Amino acid sequence: MTVKAVKVPQKESALNFERITQIGGQVHGVCPEFDAGAFVRDVMSDLPGLELKDRIARTSEALHSHLPVTGVEALDVLLCSLPPTPEAAGVTNDFGWHTYSPHSDFVARYLRTGEYLDQALDALSRFTRYFSAEVAVRDFLNDFPDETMKAVDAWSRDEDHRTRRLASEATRPLLPCAPRILLPADVALPVLERLYADSSTYVRTSVANHLHDLADTQPDVVLATLQRWKDTQSATDTHFAFIARTALRSKLKKGWPDAYAFLGYPHDAPVELTPLVLDRTELVDGDVLSFSATLTATVAVPVHVMFVISSTTLTGKPREKVYFLNRNTVEPGRPLLLAKPHKLRSTATTKITPGPYTLAIQVNGRRFPAVPFTVVAA
Repeated sequence: MTVKAVKVPQKESALNFERITQIGGQVHGVCPEFDAGAFVRDVMSDLPGLELKDRIARTSEALHSHLPVTGVEALDVLLCSLPPTPEAAGVTNDFGWHTYSPHSDFVARYLRTGEYLDQALDALSRFTRYFSAEVAVRDFLNDFPDETMKAVDAWSRDEDHRTRRLASEATRPLLPCAPRILLPADVALPVLERLYADSSTYVRTSVANHLHDLADTQPDVVLATLQRWKDTQSATDTHFAFIARTALRSKLKKGWPDAYAFLGYPHDAPVELTPLVLDRTELVDGDVLSFSATLTATVAVPVHVMFVISSTTLTGKPREKVYFLNRNTVEPGRPLLLAKPHKLRSTATTKITPGPYTLAIQVNGRRFPAVPFTVVAA
């Protein structure tokens, strides 16, 4: 008999009894007056009913309540409680372990004052090596923008790639699950100039995502920035191509001709598409939507192909989901087969509801005629 694995919710693996106990033990190890047992009991009295964000806040609140010192003395205790390196702490990835997420929250919650500003910002640059601290930094960006941006500039020059990444990630205009910052959306462009050719993939990915956020409101600025970087040739071709595609990914989905042109895909490419063929036109949530079509061209032309599934929500609002399909070059006399088995399934953000749908192919931003299909109740 096969036993199906049970997926543990992230909140329960991120901060649980074992990790709260670890925090308590590490703090007690450098501050014997800290009652680790009382701290653990206090946190665990509430933890099971809390979501992840609230678990982080509850843990940092309990640290504040049980530490026998406050201010920079409390901060020193937390810093000293860290293992000597992230690797010594058991951290095996760049992002870090949630065990250390309450530490940065503690800084933002209890040391976000002019009196402690320098020490607080320095601590965040150290805590981020154990768990990424960009959310906490954003509170400082709003309350102390000039001073925090000076720290961000220094972080972008740090020898540790996780701290360099913090400079880009903390200043992202649309950082997910984080408060918005009140600074101009392009405030960190000088920082990105320093980081886009970084040796670390972790840093370069943040730069690409930062530019993607900026493209939401200032796409022309993003294109000009990418062109400048391309001209300098500081980044390798592979690294630059990744940054450009990632930065422009939403604009590509929306069919913005300038984004395609920058990446070398002419919007008015001389291509033709045969009618789309669906294996089935009636499906239920969880079925596979299989389709095929053939792309032809009169001259050799690079193509960036996506497919678009359109429907309406339960409230009648139009909805589109755009997916990458193929990047290739179509040669005359050599048709390019476009085919995909795509699983229709509800996710945490998109529910597959019964009703009419359409499927269309988009080539270099140009949308070809759609074909209908139907989702029925299971």
